[in-house]
Amino acid sequence: MRLLVVEDDKDLNRQLFTALEGAGYAVDRAYDGEEAQFLGETEPYDAIVLDLGLPKKDGVSVLEAWRAAGRSAPVLILTARDRWSDKVRGFDAGADDYVAKPFHMEEVLARLRALLRRSAGHATAELVSGLVRLDTRASRVLVDGNPVKLTSHEYRLLSYLMHHAGRVVSRAELVEHLYDQDFDRDSNTIEVFVGRLRKKLGVDLIQTMRGLGYLVENAELSEQAAKAGAGGGPTGKRGA
Repeated sequence: MRLLVVEDDKDLNRQLFTALEGAGYAVDRAYDGEEAQFLGETEPYDAIVLDLGLPKKDGVSVLEAWRAAGRSAPVLILTARDRWSDKVRGFDAGADDYVAKPFHMEEVLARLRALLRRSAGHATAELVSGLVRLDTRASRVLVDGNPVKLTSHEYRLLSYLMHHAGRVVSRAELVEHLYDQDFDRDSNTIEVFVGRLRKKLGVDLIQTMRGLGYLVENAELSEQAAKAGAGGGPTGKRGA
């Protein structure tokens, strides 16, 4: 998952960057409204942390410009505790959630996890497909109940595919969402990471769709299809 942090306070920006990167995200940073608007309109972020009091262009105007340009990434706004009017303006401009300053970093992380899973259509913090369970709260992966140690890039790849289970994800899309803007991107490395993941997981989870990309099956849809197939209609028998 790739995030954008927009905060003009350099110390706070650094703290957010460190915490989010430590939680397994690829993170880009902006320090003013003009840079933020440009990045938000040109890069495919999965979520954005946006301060409202920015130099050059305020956060609400930036958010309005993103939404007018059709950018739908979830946005978590940062606002001063006593300025409730900023919260209202932020929501009206298209924000999805807010955190009041000063805040606990764990709250920011939890709210971002919630935004990310809701935008991908998941109700809980744990993503499950077959024997594989990904706990987004602890950035931990279990296979049949046993923990599997992954590198940060392997975890990002698995997390993105499981967040988008049931949909074929191209290598180009993975490159855009797994690396920050300063990383030397190469789509061929995706194939390497997929190979490592398959070996570490030891189960048939990630399918290669030739010429298209990769697919992790949606466990809920698969289960519903299996039940529907077993029912076979009103009589409980399959048709000929």
